[in-house]
Amino acid sequence: MAMAPFPPPPLLASHAAVRAAASRVAASRRIRVAGEDCHHHPPQVAALRRGDWVKLICGASFEDAADVRNLSLVYTLAGVDCIDCAADASVVSAVNEGIDVAASIVPEVQRPWVMVSVNDDCRDLHFRKAEFDPEDCPPDCSKPCDKVCPADAISLKRVMVGGEHAQSDPICDKLEGGVIMERCYGCGRCLSVCPYDRIRAMPYVRDPATTAELLKRSDVDAIEIHTTGKGIDMFNTLWNSLGESINNVKLVAVSLPNAGASTIDFMNAIYTIMQSNLEGYNLWQLDGRPMSGDIGRGATRETVSFAVDLTSVPDRPLGFYQLAGGTNLYTVDCLKKAGLFKARTLPGTRTTEKVGSQEALIGGIAYGGYARKVRA
Repeated sequence: MAMAPFPPPPLLASHAAVRAAASRVAASRRIRVAGEDCHHHPPQVAALRRGDWVKLICGASFEDAADVRNLSLVYTLAGVDCIDCAADASVVSAVNEGIDVAASIVPEVQRPWVMVSVNDDCRDLHFRKAEFDPEDCPPDCSKPCDKVCPADAISLKRVMVGGEHAQSDPICDKLEGGVIMERCYGCGRCLSVCPYDRIRAMPYVRDPATTAELLKRSDVDAIEIHTTGKGIDMFNTLWNSLGESINNVKLVAVSLPNAGASTIDFMNAIYTIMQSNLEGYNLWQLDGRPMSGDIGRGATRETVSFAVDLTSVPDRPLGFYQLAGGTNLYTVDCLKKAGLFKARTLPGTRTTEKVGSQEALIGGIAYGGYARKVRA
């Protein structure tokens, strides 16, 4: 496998440019200040209860530390409640560096929770990288993979081989470069557009021992476990491997796709496993259409439909619910049209009590590809 020799410059190329962009974001909206709406809950949990929690998804496989830092800086100032990143020590440090710079710009800004993402199954689409050998590519290829990649993770250039020749003669050319691995986050769009079927996907599973060590860090607040819903045994194995390290975090999120009628049964089985040693809050991430929020209006329909189906089930597992996968600027309007901005009365409270006893049906929204596209 050939690696791209020179990655493209970060979307925000300098520290000064990052600070300028962050200042524009801060000026455009009210910054969420630390300590707001805490009452008896951390501000992030209060946001989930109200239904206005926002999470930034940097990408479970996205490991470009410079861009992760930039994203974390800008969206901390934008007021997000949580930043989700790859379960990699350098990436976690980049997230916290961005948060710290944001706090240096606006000292009273609320510090978002830092969440790391892992998986229990190598078939999960969020945990793969594209690969191909550019020397196998015909030199006259139009390079559609380069054009379609939303992460600028493919770098290809034509080089001359064997001396001078006419520019119109591609026979003596070859392509150099390939996939910039730290930027690829596994969306798979390049796989379907390659005219020669030369691109492959490399799946992997995050190491539980490494993850357990990450959860011991004081600057990691939450963990998200992606599961394909194919089998409860894989989730159980991962959960047991993480052991007591789970108790170091404030929130455990489970991200799962829509598996139809079996979804609730699968969730209840997972919930039973987690209750054995879960001391923090739990959250269900409904991943309607993974890694598609930057596409447009149609991408958000699947995740909203997923939410409609689950919230109509009275015996769904306890915990907060959050949308992801296809989320973009159309998602909130779609939720309103579906009537999911309602609140429900929590068990043991009276309907006449104040709004503090109410909890939103959908606690919040996570933005990934759409957030990265907007920031760019």
